[in-house]
This record gives sequence, C-alpha cells and structure tokens, in this order.
Amino acid sequence: MATTPRPSLRTLLTRALVTASAATLTATTTTAATATPAQAAACNGYVGLTFDDGPSGNTTALLNTLRQNGLRATMFNQGQHAAANPSLVRAQVTAGMWVGNHSYTHPHLTRLSQAQIDSEISRTQQAIANASGGTPKLFRPPYGETNATVKSVAARHGLTEIIWHVDSQDWNGASTEAIVQAAGRLTNSQVILMHDWSANARAAIPRIAQGLSARGLCAGMISPQTGRAVAPG
Repeated sequence: MATTPRPSLRTLLTRALVTASAATLTATTTTAATATPAQAAACNGYVGLTFDDGPSGNTTALLNTLRQNGLRATMFNQGQHAAANPSLVRAQVTAGMWVGNHSYTHPHLTRLSQAQIDSEISRTQQAIANASGGTPKLFRPPYGETNATVKSVAARHGLTEIIWHVDSQDWNGASTEAIVQAAGRLTNSQVILMHDWSANARAAIPRIAQGLSARGLCAGMISPQTGRAVAPG
C-alpha cells in the first residue's frame, strides 16, 4: 500500500498563512459590506454647518479639520477675499464644501442703495465664479441684516437668503466649549453660524462631529429651495 508523504514544515506554515489571510480578507470584506448601510442608517437628520468671512489664512487648517472629522460645510465667502485667494476657493470645492455669497466687502446692506447692494452681490458672484467656485445659489447677508430690497436683489441673482437657527457666538469670543454646546442645540434641518477665522470654532469641530453622530445627525447641504439642511445631493 502506498504511503502518503507527510508535508514538510514549510508546507504546513505556508498553508496556515494562506488560510489566515483568506480569513482576514473575508472578515474585512464582510465588515466593509456592512459598514456603509450602518453609516447611512445613522443619518436620521441633517444640519447645516456654515462658516462666514473666508477664504483666509485660516481656511486650509479649517478644511483639514473638517475633512479629518468627516464633515462638510457651506462656506459663505466675501467676494474681496475670494478675488484675493482664488486657490483657497478651489480648495474649498475640492474638499467637498459648498460655496455661498457673503457680499463683497461685508457692509451693512440695509443702509445701502439698491444699486450698491446689487454691486456687492454681483461682484461676489463673479469673484467666486472666476475662482472656479461655481455660481453660488445661497446668500448670507452680513450681520444677518436684511430687508425687502436686499431679498429682492439677491433673488434677481438667483440666490436664496440664508440666515441661521443657532448662533455659535464665535464672533463674540465664545469658548470652544460654548461653541460645542451651541452645536448641541441643532435639530434636524437647522443651520448654525460659525466663522472661517475663529480658532475656537475650528477647535470645536471634532466634538461637534462626535455630538452630531451621537444624536444620529449628519452634516448636510443647505437646499436653495427651502433654505434648510438636507442630505447632500
């Protein structure tokens, strides 16, 4: 009767490694296949994170922090800053952010003539488009100050006026902790005001991300139709 040769130690080790690798690959594939539906199911609502006054020397760090924490936001840019920093506008778009109009020089629009308001808005539209930021559909008046004339001019440029539901108070020196708490008041479809230049707002981002996730909320886009936060399109 023929005798089956015993496998060598090298053969046994090779088989063990192949088996272990296959098991790891199977486990990884299974995890990857189940992760996406779980993450999608976790989004029971959407909020709009917004940052005004950019782009600036702080924009790159802000974008990096947002991306590291899996967040997207709407950047309401001043036209004068977009014109001076076109590469940063492109960086905002590349990072997956949405770009909005925040006037050209950040004046009190309600104190200006209709022609001056039109200039502030139209020049910003052009500056952002020239910087490859697309044509904004959203407009935030400086200081949240608006009236019928401001709304009418914005509408003529195809813009939806966006104020906010929650003010982080970062512009008023709010601490990182206070900004985190402000974000904790957001509910489905609401929008929060923050600023591109605020170091405390940037420092709050990781905890804002954790807080939203714990409540089943995700960072969404702001709908030009409703002015409310919705799932990214």
